[in-house]
Amino acid sequence: MMILQSLTRLLAFVGKELVEVIRRPGAIISLILGPFLIMAIFGLGYQGYRRPLQTVIVIPPQSGILADLGRFQSVTPGMNIQEIAESADGPLQRLRDRHLDVVIVAPTEMEARFRAGEQSVIQVHINVVDPVQQAYAGVLAAQMASSVNQEIIKTAAGEGQAYAVRAGEPEAAEIPPQVIAEPTRADLINEAPLKQPTVTSFYGAAVLALILQHLAVTLVGLSLIRERTTGIMELFRISPISTTEIILGKLLAFGVLATIISLGTVFLLVRVLGVPLLGDPLLLAGILGLVTLASLALGLFIAVISDSERQTVQLSLLVLLASVFFSGFVLPVEEFTDPVRIGSYLLPVTHGIRLTQDIMLRGWTDATWAIGALAAIAAVLLVVTWLLLKRNMVRA
Repeated sequence: MMILQSLTRLLAFVGKELVEVIRRPGAIISLILGPFLIMAIFGLGYQGYRRPLQTVIVIPPQSGILADLGRFQSVTPGMNIQEIAESADGPLQRLRDRHLDVVIVAPTEMEARFRAGEQSVIQVHINVVDPVQQAYAGVLAAQMASSVNQEIIKTAAGEGQAYAVRAGEPEAAEIPPQVIAEPTRADLINEAPLKQPTVTSFYGAAVLALILQHLAVTLVGLSLIRERTTGIMELFRISPISTTEIILGKLLAFGVLATIISLGTVFLLVRVLGVPLLGDPLLLAGILGLVTLASLALGLFIAVISDSERQTVQLSLLVLLASVFFSGFVLPVEEFTDPVRIGSYLLPVTHGIRLTQDIMLRGWTDATWAIGALAAIAAVLLVVTWLLLKRNMVRA
């Protein structure tokens, strides 16, 4: 009998939970279809290939190399050769301003070095803080050097036949075999302030923005939804407190908490993990403050449109999942299709990652538009949240 009563209570409890879930179709849709929808968008939006690197080749007049744009385009896979310049000053400045991806500087007097038994160096200048992009540029540089070497070897082989005809020239024997096999080599020169970017430094700055957004969205969302579902909001309706005061109180309270978390995280990144902070700490603080404000606004908006604490948690996790996939944390935003990339700009963490990495690893940022985007996200979400929350309180 006791076993039967226990089983009855257990089935009743299970039934109650199932009824609660069925009564909230939004929770079912977000729980089941949400992750699959995000994965589907990711699969359709990610193009699966890297865009060609915008490249300028510098060929000094005294190098003796034919400045043939079409020929170089054919031997530099993965690079889009924009032009061939005679001086490196202008292209290198465009590279530092991030208008170019690669600047290739051809060696001077390559033929003379070859005949003297010396290797010529092809300088490949880049400006990146992503270690993966640096490795990718290094692979392309090695491929380009190999292609150039093959072209030179073909020329040398033709000249070798002439040497055989004109037997007796001592310079033919003075060229070392390794120079004939590899007349050039590629040196990768990173023009970014952080010469040797590491995975820890690159992703550490991104994790800072991601953690800040997730904590702000989750904590403020749970706080507001609990007040809406436990009856506390009913007391607010009959009290003198206004909708504006409620929102400002939430922003101030959780803003202080987020500031403490930000300070602790930055301290651990810089002092413990060795992540560099090359920019102005005050500018970094301002950017983190904007990320926090936009994230808190997003959390309040989620809490207002949710009908339960469970749905708030689900939507917060979906925002986290979308942030990992589409914010540039794993894959560069530029590698997505235009519609998906535009959607990724609606996430505060997308701009937070870009700005945080720029300030910490470059010392400055050219993405000032991202600062305005964070302010716009915060303003729009706060206005919409205020309108929805005010309507709920008026209905008392």
